Amino acid sequence: MVEKLIVRGAPQEYECHTGAWATLPEHLKRRHLKRILVLHGLKSWEVAKDKFPDLPDVFVRFERYNGECTYEERDRTVDLVRDNDFQAIVVVGGGKLTDLAKASAHILRIPVLILPTLAATCAAATPLSVMYDQNGAMIRYDVFPESNALVLIEPEIILHSPIELMIAGIGDTLAKWYEADVIISQLEKPPVEVEIAYFAASKCRENLLKLSLQAIRSMETKELNEAFIQVVETNILVAGMVGGFGDRYGRTAGAHSIHDALTIIPETHHILHGNKVAYGVFVQLVLEDRLDEIERLLPFYSALGLPTSLMDMLKAPLSLDSLKAVSIRATEEGETIHMMKGPITAEKVERAMQELENYQIEKRVRH
Repeated sequence: MVEKLIVRGAPQEYECHTGAWATLPEHLKRRHLKRILVLHGLKSWEVAKDKFPDLPDVFVRFERYNGECTYEERDRTVDLVRDNDFQAIVVVGGGKLTDLAKASAHILRIPVLILPTLAATCAAATPLSVMYDQNGAMIRYDVFPESNALVLIEPEIILHSPIELMIAGIGDTLAKWYEADVIISQLEKPPVEVEIAYFAASKCRENLLKLSLQAIRSMETKELNEAFIQVVETNILVAGMVGGFGDRYGRTAGAHSIHDALTIIPETHHILHGNKVAYGVFVQLVLEDRLDEIERLLPFYSALGLPTSLMDMLKAPLSLDSLKAVSIRATEEGETIHMMKGPITAEKVERAMQELENYQIEKRVRH
């Protein structure tokens, strides 16, 4: 028997096609939005601004955010909107910026319209924000009752985004299957909503293992292909549906708890979110005693350059004190790692992380 769950399935409206951004004016018109704040990043905006449509009938203010999704930056954005009577927030950027806009829009009770420049997370499709402190450590997830009003995906924009961010998105999205599976497989009779989440999670794994290398080649040649578009939509829309329909049964388990815990270590702050999650998948598989699945995934990880160990990510060992701190943080009360079977203790996590390092060292020695 499952506990109460709430379906937050998808954005209110969603488009993915060449020319999608050009439809923004008509979407604003249908919503009677005349005053908007456009939040954008720095590097992505240099690429995206020429594709951003003219809005002659709308008062627009363009504002660059400070690079982090913090409560302080959220409050600054809220004040900016209130002081200028903006009716909506339009986001042009990646996951942290999108999370910042959603958190702000929730307080303001105004719509958020999202134009992603990356396919590195499912942030554009999900009504939640991952909040960080000013030192870059993850604090918590805030889940909202409002769906994102609109998502417009322009494939050409994402085609020219950094390849390493697309690969990180693939790592993050692959985790959807392993985290949903370890939770949902425990349910004797999943409700239909959770079955939909389970199907979406399986599509994440299937699509990525089959299409990722073709999608990356598309980015290298700067030529759109069907595999690229499918991977973009898998990373954003399909991944968002896993938690959207499954709620706590489809959102996160061990891999993301490991990611969240790693954010307390300053040496990991430069590592992309999806890469830390991809590493967390391997730690979760060790905890499940599924080294056979690690073996199956290793060629895929190696082909994309996803990290298979801390040494891969950091290029140096993590101290025993840091390992212990990460293990304690990953198993704090309320962490989603406890959605896995059996009691998961800090000691078990620390042993799993060490076992994974030793496993990878032994494999390199053998080869």
